[in-house]
Amino acid sequence: MIRDFFYLQKSDRKVILTLLGVIVVAMGIIFLTGGEQKSEAATGDSLTQKSADKGKSYYYVAPKHVERFAFDPNTADSTQLLRLGLQPWQVRNIYKYRAAGGIYRKPEDFAKLYGLTVKQYRELEPYIRISSDYLPASTLVRQEPKSQSEVRDSVQHYYPVKIRETEHVVLNTADTTALKTVPGIGSYFARRIVQYGQRLGGYVNIDQLDEIENFPQESKHYFVVEGSHPHKLNVNKLSLDELKRHPYINFFQAKAITDYRRLHGPIKSLQDLRLSKDFPPETIERLLPYVAY
Repeated sequence: MIRDFFYLQKSDRKVILTLLGVIVVAMGIIFLTGGEQKSEAATGDSLTQKSADKGKSYYYVAPKHVERFAFDPNTADSTQLLRLGLQPWQVRNIYKYRAAGGIYRKPEDFAKLYGLTVKQYRELEPYIRISSDYLPASTLVRQEPKSQSEVRDSVQHYYPVKIRETEHVVLNTADTTALKTVPGIGSYFARRIVQYGQRLGGYVNIDQLDEIENFPQESKHYFVVEGSHPHKLNVNKLSLDELKRHPYINFFQAKAITDYRRLHGPIKSLQDLRLSKDFPPETIERLLPYVAY
């Protein structure tokens, strides 16, 4: 019965054998091609990883040690810009700006760089040098001046030449033009030095420059204080508002002075205020050159 059940005619056996042969061939092809694809996929992944690893070399890493040197933002390469402390993406933005035809015609144009902080720009400003090649061509046109004022206006302004290591600038007598000849000092810090000196009544010590926010320490040794004669405050005559205008006297210290005068009479020495908590010894010492009685 079983043999009769599985009995097949000759033609049926041929069909079945043919189908089995096709199945075996198909499975063999799938096995062979699938292994190659897997190998290719593995190889592709490896190449992709290698390309990714290799691609990393195209990205610069900003140096930890920031350097300061003269540079032209129109021509400086990526290595120089990174040495100045700029980030790689900022360097790319500079390159894109220049590729689009952008030109830095004055130092203030560099301040427009996206992501550049006020502190970074103030530190970089003294080192920005714009080549005359990037000035408008209209500057080549010369006209005969008609008056002395026009003569002064027609004078071409250059960045001041920086002084040498052995040269110095007298702090209390230098104007902003002289101050900008000091390495590391640009227009911003030159103005701050003059303004703070006026508020103090004159500098008596080079270390007072440290009281200017973010003042470049490497520039201090170019300054000297000679024949200092600071403007003095008469602590027995000035009002509270007038006293607290000085950088070394705050509201509470000014009030302590006026209260002492009201209760004890004229102040003969700052040591008279030593018992006040607002006048520790270091405050009295700092105020001494600026006080009269």
